[in-house]
Amino acid sequence: MASTPDPKLTHKDYTVGWVSALTLELTAARAMLEEEHPLLSTPPGDTNTYTLGSIGGHNIVIACLPMGKIGNNPAATVATQMIRTFPCIRFGLMVGIG
Repeated sequence: MASTPDPKLTHKDYTVGWVSALTLELTAARAMLEEEHPLLSTPPGDTNTYTLGSIGGHNIVIACLPMGKIGNNPAATVATQMIRTFPCIRFGLMVGIG
């Protein structure tokens, strides 16, 4: 029996959100992905740049704080935009070298 390709992933297929504070941490996060997925559209008003992929069967969306922005407010803005764009996120991670 021939296998069928996986259906195209949508915004609703991503359940883990990962926010990195620094681009160096974003690079490390991308290296952790077992598979990188094609980018999806971003709605107007969402200024995040996303990396999509999977680890252990979990679809993950990764974003980094804007260059030069640190602290709770920029992190909250990134997370809020991420959750609006990917409405099925159930787990949020703020991962950094802290």
